[in-house]
Amino acid sequence: MQLTAVGAEFYRRAVAILEQVDQATADLEQVAAGRAGRLRVGFPSSASYSILPHAVRSTREQAPDLDIDLVPLTSAEQVERVHEGTIDIGIVRGEAGALDLQTRRLYEEQIVACLPKDHPLAANELVSAEDLAREPLIFFPARDMPGFVAEIRPIFNGMPFPRMRTRVVHQETALGFVAAGVGFTLLPESVTSFMPSSVRVARIDSCPTTVMYVAEPRTLTPAARLFQRALFEAAAAVSAP
Repeated sequence: MQLTAVGAEFYRRAVAILEQVDQATADLEQVAAGRAGRLRVGFPSSASYSILPHAVRSTREQAPDLDIDLVPLTSAEQVERVHEGTIDIGIVRGEAGALDLQTRRLYEEQIVACLPKDHPLAANELVSAEDLAREPLIFFPARDMPGFVAEIRPIFNGMPFPRMRTRVVHQETALGFVAAGVGFTLLPESVTSFMPSSVRVARIDSCPTTVMYVAEPRTLTPAARLFQRALFEAAAAVSAP
């Protein structure tokens, strides 16, 4: 027996279809394991100086076929986007109670004062809240960054809050204003690894701290669960003495 020309073409196409089915099945198994597909991650700019690069690298090593979309967002924007389902997981900074979202604590670090290099306080390794309260502040909008703002305000309990010279959303912008001599700002200590030479950092004597959280929808995708584990591993490495 011998296949006709039509039969041979049908056989070739049938084999190709079966191979595609096998490949699709294998691809879907990778997606179900979180090692393929697409992951959308929201993050504040401060995370890019600490845990985000480590978590992304670890996730890519485990899931090289996973497409990771990194979306820079304020904490308030992340809350909205998680509820909308337009990001799969987020990283937020500040008091969890200020955010309408399910969060899990990642790690804690100190809040430091960032001052122009020629400022009289810039020569000090340690400054007081009383000293800072008399200086103009580059601050952040509570609507966009409710958690971080809620951590900063108690620093000045019992004294006048510093005069706000301007409000900005991104810490890079805040540091630019500081470098220009407009005022000082308060930021997580991790930013010191990328500090401009025109800015000096001083610790605050009351040792205020800020906490980073992972923000989650009620149900994590497999890829988001994989990334969440990488975040906690990165946070443990950052927090290690």
